[in-house]
Amino acid sequence: MAAGPALRLAAARPHAATGSSRHLAARSPGNASGGSRKGRGGSRKGRGGCAGDVAGRAAGGGGCGGGRAASRGGSKMLPTTSLNSRSQGNGVLSPRDAARHTAGAKRYKYLRRLLHFRQMDFEFALWQMLYLFVSPQRVYRNFHYRKQTKDQWARDDPAFLVLLSIWLCVSTVGFGFVLDMGFFETIKLLLWVVFIDCVGVGLLIATLMWFISNKYLVKQQNRDYDVEWGYAFDVHLNAFYPLLVILHFIQLFFINYVIISDSVIGYFVGNTLWLIAIGYYIYVTFLGYSALPFLKNTAILLYPFALLIMLYLISLACGWNFTKMLCSFYKYRVK
Repeated sequence: MAAGPALRLAAARPHAATGSSRHLAARSPGNASGGSRKGRGGSRKGRGGCAGDVAGRAAGGGGCGGGRAASRGGSKMLPTTSLNSRSQGNGVLSPRDAARHTAGAKRYKYLRRLLHFRQMDFEFALWQMLYLFVSPQRVYRNFHYRKQTKDQWARDDPAFLVLLSIWLCVSTVGFGFVLDMGFFETIKLLLWVVFIDCVGVGLLIATLMWFISNKYLVKQQNRDYDVEWGYAFDVHLNAFYPLLVILHFIQLFFINYVIISDSVIGYFVGNTLWLIAIGYYIYVTFLGYSALPFLKNTAILLYPFALLIMLYLISLACGWNFTKMLCSFYKYRVK
């Protein structure tokens, strides 16, 4: 009889074990399926993060890896970033980067493209010429993009210079025709306009503005923050183009019939065109240097407007005809 309870207890234990195992088995599928669902959800999140990473790289820096890429490239992309931020860990540029950023390398690349017309973007250069009249700010906004993508402010495509040279030739031939010059006289005038009026004066003005801006207008005197000489020359070309169109193209239609005459209307129209052309030159030059974020007090470049207006009023009061003086000077130079 004593063995009866023991046998009953032993018989009950397998039953309890079986029940507990069934209970665990009943719970385990839910846990397993829940875990698998969580795993699948986690994998989806992981794939979403990777997709976000890919999308971020395509959008310019979003997602997992986009932030790292943006942080690595951020110092390169900002226009005001100094060269030190793109240096190696010891603060020195790699030989390849140092060679690529030298003025000689940029000049070589520019002159090399000058001999390959297929590599020039003439459509974009025409767009710039149009917007120099309509909205010059948009042209200099593109200089910002060039700094962000190619790490230089100056143009690396000579298409604008080529088209400007064509404009010079066409307008100068028209000028020679209006002034009744011969073939060789027109050629002399063309050479004078190209190499003296445009290139020679441009080199002088660009060098002067390059020196003044780096000496007196830079916020922080640092060799990493300076105005490129090529950019100063580009600013001159941008400002010279509207002046060329106004004085060497639009004015041609009024020279023989209105401006050359000794009437008040003649020197009023001629001097007004000179006022607009030189005023546009000053304004486009101001926009060019004010677009550089590391320059200060660029508003002083607008001060010549006061002198220009005073000279314009004095010329009207005294009866000076600037266009007539220019025509006489051109005829004297080509003799």
